[in-house]
Amino acid sequence: MTTLLAPAVTYLTPEAYLAQEVVATERHEYRQGELYTMPGGSVNHNELVRSLTVLLSLALKGQPYRVFVTDQRLWIPATQAYYYPDVMVTPKPVPLMEGRNDVVMQPIFIAEVLSPSTEDRDRGTKFFDYRQIATLQEYLLMSQDRPYVEQYLRQAEHQWLLTIWQDMTQELLLPSLQTSLKLSDLYAEVELGESQNKIP
Repeated sequence: MTTLLAPAVTYLTPEAYLAQEVVATERHEYRQGELYTMPGGSVNHNELVRSLTVLLSLALKGQPYRVFVTDQRLWIPATQAYYYPDVMVTPKPVPLMEGRNDVVMQPIFIAEVLSPSTEDRDRGTKFFDYRQIATLQEYLLMSQDRPYVEQYLRQAEHQWLLTIWQDMTQELLLPSLQTSLKLSDLYAEVELGESQNKIP
């Protein structure tokens, strides 16, 4: 998700964070009192987010799901964290935080686009926090430099299955949403260049 991210303050309560975020001119993520600024992403990052959002929206049309992109805030009570996942899918009706119409909870599916400045956090702290969401069934990490997707599927309470997708002829199966998408469609407009040969 976007380029990251240095703590901006020593400590804020969750309530103070929400009050500040409503009037802020830029988005911030929050975890256990620390605030993180979120600058904009690269062209490839934005294209991957757009592609996945469009593909999921088309595949899930008429089904009881809602697809959210980038600017939708997610609350994780177990770890006292507010995040803005790149792409997120919830059931309908959308589970909202009590008393708020701008904070969702209980997603089924989350995807993040990797970048050099965010990769460690997406794989580490964020994935740890996401795993605390009982409803979450699937987590994707997508490279913006080459066709490469890591898919984590929940198997049991403390067990996740990793599958690597990196062949443009493959069809990426998304069991949590009972659909699939072609890797070639996902990366169709992404400028890969020579970097597509790099190991993530």
